Amino acid sequence: MQVLQREKEGTAVPFYLPQGDECSIFEAAYTKQMPLLLKGPTGCGKTRFVAHMAATLGRPLYTVACHDDLSASDLIGRFLLKGGETEWVDGPLTRAVREGAICYLDEVVEARKDVTVVLHPLTDDRRMLPIERTGEVLEAGPQFMLVASYNPGYQNILKTLKPSTRQRFLAIDFDFPPAEREIEIVVRESGLARDRVAQLVRLAGKLRLLKGQDLEEGVSTRLVVYCASLIQGGMPTERAVEVALIEPLSDDADIKQGLRDLVSTVYG
Repeated sequence: MQVLQREKEGTAVPFYLPQGDECSIFEAAYTKQMPLLLKGPTGCGKTRFVAHMAATLGRPLYTVACHDDLSASDLIGRFLLKGGETEWVDGPLTRAVREGAICYLDEVVEARKDVTVVLHPLTDDRRMLPIERTGEVLEAGPQFMLVASYNPGYQNILKTLKPSTRQRFLAIDFDFPPAEREIEIVVRESGLARDRVAQLVRLAGKLRLLKGQDLEEGVSTRLVVYCASLIQGGMPTERAVEVALIEPLSDDADIKQGLRDLVSTVYG
């Protein structure tokens, strides 16, 4: 089953520092009832952005972490046996359509192919969700919005969005924030002093340059926040960097030693 999180309207607005006009694009897509696709590397703020915008707009949010076993039935719903009787149970996408909520499909390309077929009638001017098992056809109201994300860096021939699906969405390209903004984010999230955060962000920038060489993916802003939070909590910097910025990036002993050498050049 999918990992599902539901956040209600009226909750506190999660902190998010805009990098450009992404907030106004999201609001325009919501107002015009258009689906939105977020593209960018892991840990660059896509999920936080969606949570921020849902709270800003005052809409409940269903977040689904997609994976290769996620099926259309997981999203729409299924019949379950309860108390000796068969009962229909809505999936998160169906609930979002019924309630007029925002449904966020995180890493949508990881889901099975039948998922994208289900999304098609919701992502064009029909804005409908057929439920074959019950015979219902739900019409999405003006407050429903579908948002999806994926990491283009992990795309391969077996895991891509077909043009027929991708061109149903507006799209925003995300990346890691510029250093000054990333420093501001990490200071806000961790409470660590700005000068110490600046060193961590400088290190993160150097680690990201190794993407596609020694590393599959660069270090995320999320991991930088984790590292800064550990240091703020009293953990020695060297150990915090090891557990937050080196070990999560690789299992290869030689690569990890190379990363430690890079850390030494930054911290002296």
